[in-house]
Amino acid sequence: MNRASRRIRELGSYVFAEIDRIVEDLRRSGAAPVDFGVGDPTVPTPEFIREAGRLAIDSRARAGYPSYVGDAGYRGACAAWFLRRFGVTLDPDREVTSTIGSKEAVFHLAEAFVDPGDVVIGPDPGYPPYQRGTRFAEGEYHAYPLTSANGFMPDFDAIPESAARRAKILWICYPNSPTGAVAPPDVLARAVAWCRERNVLLASDEAYTEIYFTPAPPHSALEWGTQGVLVFHSLSKRSAMTGWRVGFVAGDAEAVAAFRKVKTNVDSGTPTFIQDAAAAAYGDEEHVARFREEYRTKRDIMVEALRAAGLPECRPEGTLYIWQRVPDGMSSVEFARALLAPEISVVVTPGAWIAGSGGGANPGEGYVRLALVPSVADCRIAAARLARFRR
Repeated sequence: MNRASRRIRELGSYVFAEIDRIVEDLRRSGAAPVDFGVGDPTVPTPEFIREAGRLAIDSRARAGYPSYVGDAGYRGACAAWFLRRFGVTLDPDREVTSTIGSKEAVFHLAEAFVDPGDVVIGPDPGYPPYQRGTRFAEGEYHAYPLTSANGFMPDFDAIPESAARRAKILWICYPNSPTGAVAPPDVLARAVAWCRERNVLLASDEAYTEIYFTPAPPHSALEWGTQGVLVFHSLSKRSAMTGWRVGFVAGDAEAVAAFRKVKTNVDSGTPTFIQDAAAAAYGDEEHVARFREEYRTKRDIMVEALRAAGLPECRPEGTLYIWQRVPDGMSSVEFARALLAPEISVVVTPGAWIAGSGGGANPGEGYVRLALVPSVADCRIAAARLARFRR
């Protein structure tokens, strides 16, 4: 049997696959776990989106392979939504390209810009493909820690000059997964300026801009101009379309062109009938507001239950996650295991499992992540079970 590549041999298991295994083991044991482990919405994709997809299957019956860069109608819908939402005008022909959700786009970005020995800078904790895409492109990943002390914001002054000099990409993610922090405008402006001063591409993961609990909606990095900036958007969380695998990348035209060259060599694009359904999704905000209020309800239920169980209040400003501090004297893994007791059966993700890519102290230690994907009714069940928690 042929030996796997060094990259694959050195790669650990994907943490969310491990969470799925734990949930399945609990179910086999007869427990009825409430699963806050993986951020996969359980609500159905809205009916009008599904209907648009059904109609598009017939209207696109002879469509053949989809466009590598995305159907013109879909790219136009993305640009129109971006103008309504953020006040930014985009050229759908040069500054927007479709993606198969965000994960593949995040992973493949490094292939367009990183040579062996180049550096990619990104948050810790952060979405695993930031780092893993870098490693597959044979680059080096430099992680900056997100801590409560800095409000879960980047500390640009703490990035070593040795990393900054070799950097090709800087990743940010706001509203932030997993901490739930929403970046104020001055942080995004600083990120754009820092990158432009150093000729570094700013990659802004904006998958959660539509899930927020602040009085004003979050901003996009493109509000400070497209030069040297790419943003990553997806309908997975906004419109409960995780299984549809559709999103877009937008921004600097030269960067989009380079990214498109990667895409044309590694995939054949999202099916056009799915892009038609996605265009319909971007044309409606009512369902987004409804989902947002449902997430707020679930957030409030769980924050109060965790506080009543003796944990510090950790109320997120956005996203569908709670980044919860664990009890003093317990590690994140110990607390997560304690919640797997049969009388509780609440599944959460240890923070240490989704952080620690920068070496040194793990900024995820001392936290667990709850993804607010169970129903409101199941959140109430979990809240009642948390009252049984004893150290």
